[in-house]
Amino acid sequence: MKGWRAEMPQEIEACFLTTMEAAQVGIFVIQEQRFRYVNTFLAGLFGYVPDELIDRCGPLDLIVPEQHPLLIRQMNERAAGVPGQPYELTGVRKDGSQFPVTILGSPSRFDGRPASVGTLFDISRQKEAERRIRELADYDVLTGLPNRRLFRDRVGQLLAVAEREGSSVGLMFFDLDNFKRVNDSLGHSVGDELLCAVAERLGSLLRRYDTLARLGGDEFVIAMPGINAAGAAEVARRLIDECSHPFVVAGHELTVTPSAGICLYPQDGGDLETLLKNADVAMYKAKEQGRNTFQFYTAEMNQATLERLLMESGLRRALKQQEFVLHYQPIVSLESGLVVGVEALLRWRHPDLGLIMPDRFIPLAEESGLINPIGDWVLCEACRQARAWVDAGLPPLTMAVNVAPVQFRRAGFVEAVAGALAVSGLDAGQLELELTERTVMHDAEINLGTLSALDRLGVELSIDDFGTGYSSLAYLKRFPVGKLKIDRSFINELEVDQDDRAIASTIVSMGRNLRLTVLAEGVETREQLAWLKKMGCDMAQGYHFARPLPADQVTEVLRAQPFLNPE
Repeated sequence: MKGWRAEMPQEIEACFLTTMEAAQVGIFVIQEQRFRYVNTFLAGLFGYVPDELIDRCGPLDLIVPEQHPLLIRQMNERAAGVPGQPYELTGVRKDGSQFPVTILGSPSRFDGRPASVGTLFDISRQKEAERRIRELADYDVLTGLPNRRLFRDRVGQLLAVAEREGSSVGLMFFDLDNFKRVNDSLGHSVGDELLCAVAERLGSLLRRYDTLARLGGDEFVIAMPGINAAGAAEVARRLIDECSHPFVVAGHELTVTPSAGICLYPQDGGDLETLLKNADVAMYKAKEQGRNTFQFYTAEMNQATLERLLMESGLRRALKQQEFVLHYQPIVSLESGLVVGVEALLRWRHPDLGLIMPDRFIPLAEESGLINPIGDWVLCEACRQARAWVDAGLPPLTMAVNVAPVQFRRAGFVEAVAGALAVSGLDAGQLELELTERTVMHDAEINLGTLSALDRLGVELSIDDFGTGYSSLAYLKRFPVGKLKIDRSFINELEVDQDDRAIASTIVSMGRNLRLTVLAEGVETREQLAWLKKMGCDMAQGYHFARPLPADQVTEVLRAQPFLNPE
């Protein structure tokens, strides 16, 4: 650097040059857009040695062409004596690869003429760290899809454009039906891989300006600008069709079904929160329709959701406030005509709405998990009442109690039954648990263990709604079941429908051959009763005999029977 030698002793110059060569930052001197000096570190960053750059090349040779105007302006300002500020450029290495740099230059003189000196930093690691931070802030770590934060920003922009242009935006909220089973049975790692596979496959269905985001768990949402109801429905159909093809994950072939809810801006909401809420409402409506489908949002759905929330909170209160009651429907022996049992049927005595039938609240209780504590109460109360009738001197009756699928499958159910019997003092043979055909046939091998444990307690078991499910006769033979209940759908038109008569007769005959008691439910007319007697059916219940009655009225019915000794 001969231009500076006159200004510093030789020893100081040598020390100065050694320092610059040892520096782990790029150092340069530029004059007339040529390098007059570069240290070894700067040359190495670009894949050169210093001699290949000094007096042969200039900064323009090391920076991408589109940034040349900015670089020329900066060099001219330094040559004019204007102090510089740090600025970023994209460097080009000798092999053509690119990397980000930041430069800080200052005016100086070299050989008596204006020049600039400065430093250059490779900021690749900094940029990668910034990119990663943005990624963590805006993208889902598992799937790489936009997360809730980025989705909110994008939809905000879409809604602003739609408002300005008078256009629409479609929002589709969906999740994977029964995804929890995958995590529970195969592990969370398989579940995570499945979510990634779903995200990748569904991304191919969308237009480049649509946004697919993951909100968390197995919940996804799609924003679709400029789409109408027909277009949104078509996307939903393709979504469902695409998921019908199995996903191969960790050696497992898995099929998942989505339930989707759709709403449209502006008619279904004017902001993201309202649209998300309404799309979520529509999604749950799709689940109520049987899953693996989609539903559009309507204002009526919103009202139904409000009622649902109020009812759920009411159910929780009802347990604490003892608002549940049991009514009992007599079960009649068709041979003797006497009441030989009762079926316990739950009612909710709501303080404002009066007596609510179970079909209005049992599905919600099952979904919310409240069915377990409610079911435990029913079991204990039914056993208590049956024992109370025995203690009152009435002949022993069979107390039939319906068991919900969720209740039956939970751990500790057998222990809960044993506890209810022990607390009440009821003989186990007087308790009959009614399970639907679908309940016992789902995971039949596992259920066989539970049924056998209940049988060892001495509890009677019956299959409700028989004929509507998919029972295997092989399993029916192995199950410790003592009774089949013919579903009321085969009894309603028994006197006029030959097919119903054929089905009912077949069930009665099959039950007799398997040494099972057969009970017909929903008997309402003399003609139906006559046909059942002709077929050899053992028992019946229905409005023809009695409606479900409170316990005190059942007591009166039982006392009036001729087999009781007069007092």
